[in-house]
Amino acid sequence: MSSSPLAIVILAAGIGSRMKSTLHKVLHPVGGRPMIAHLRETVDELGPARVVVVTGPGADAVVAAAAPAEAAVQDPPLGTADAVAKAKAVLGDFDGDLIVLYGDAPLVEAETLKRLLAGLRGGAKLALLGFRPDDPAQYGRLVLDGAGGLERIVEFKDASAAERAIGLCNAGILAADARSLFALLPRIDNRNAKGEYYLTDAVALAREEGFGLALAEAAVHEVQGVNTRADLAAAEAAVQRLYRRRALDAGVTLIDPESVYFSFDTDLGPDVVVEPNVVFAPGVTVGPGARIRAFSHLEGARVAASAIIGPFARLRPGAAIAEKAHVGNFVEIKNAVIEAGAKVNHLTYIGDARVGAGANIGAGTITCNYDGFGKYHTEIGAGAFIGSNTALVAPVTVGAGAIVGAGSTIARDVAAGELAVTRAEQAAVAGGAERFRARARAKAATAKAARAKGVS
Repeated sequence: MSSSPLAIVILAAGIGSRMKSTLHKVLHPVGGRPMIAHLRETVDELGPARVVVVTGPGADAVVAAAAPAEAAVQDPPLGTADAVAKAKAVLGDFDGDLIVLYGDAPLVEAETLKRLLAGLRGGAKLALLGFRPDDPAQYGRLVLDGAGGLERIVEFKDASAAERAIGLCNAGILAADARSLFALLPRIDNRNAKGEYYLTDAVALAREEGFGLALAEAAVHEVQGVNTRADLAAAEAAVQRLYRRRALDAGVTLIDPESVYFSFDTDLGPDVVVEPNVVFAPGVTVGPGARIRAFSHLEGARVAASAIIGPFARLRPGAAIAEKAHVGNFVEIKNAVIEAGAKVNHLTYIGDARVGAGANIGAGTITCNYDGFGKYHTEIGAGAFIGSNTALVAPVTVGAGAIVGAGSTIARDVAAGELAVTRAEQAAVAGGAERFRARARAKAATAKAARAKGVS
């Protein structure tokens, strides 16, 4: 790869009208983060000296998502060559290599871009990225010379039958000697159906100047653009395939890989088992040997080694599940620590709390952490036992080894080792069940007779 300084230009001025969205196209998420954020991470692997994002007017959110990057504004949008010209105004007299990327093609890989830059060795002034789709459709074709070098681009509408049979297509991404490319920009015209200035016209101009041309190829998923919701779904499917393969290669068992969804930063340790229909939203780390059971949803959570989550569990941001702890079916954990060996197995909400090591939380327990104005903390000590259907009204502490009887509402602290019960005293009436049924039957019969007579 060239040792020249590197500048990256990301074209992101298109509003994406076909997305039918108030959200800018490049801010739509793929793999749990905006498309343009994927590109920024890839770009950082190349160590560029300058990064410029070209947007339309009022696109501060795009610039923020691409940070740290310099911004250029294209208004009105007059095509890709015009967008690069706007970036040139920001780059000034930059002298080095330049890569032009597209904010709506988020999955191009750093190694591919390194190969593209390597094409600038040996005198080439411009290197183009190609790909071979199953259906070339109406993509521009890349015509090679007898030596296998890039000769020219021919647009589909201008291509002969033989040229349309070419499977190698233009991805639009290119690398170039910056000064050489900038010198060509003023010569690109807009004599075409859209009246726009196309960057791909630089290839023909480069050949006229005798500039050397180079070619690199990319996998199809790397260069597929996102212009519609269907394209967005296809990009999501592509990135999920990559993430699933990454997990499997790292020693994770995915029982039904196609039903598991990952985010860009999901971190699973070896020997983790993931059952079907699990979603990992951003910010999840799972330690070795843990098991994530079916239909669970995790976001912003840490799960330690050998813990068991689910089925049908929800871990929200701030959930921290320690080693060998259990979080069972229909349990929601938010901003809470479940310490080693503790069990929260059924139908429970634990929010803004700490559950001590070895504690057992019964079914239907709720930490009442919000009073409509503020959030409050619940502390449950090691080895404590919380009976089923208990409401813990925060702020409240249940000490180590304490027991709370089922059906209690605990609004005052329970000391270590205490037994706390707030149940009303049970009363029994001999024969009361049959008398109740008799009254109920008589009432129902009277109501039925009244309806039959038309009396409401």
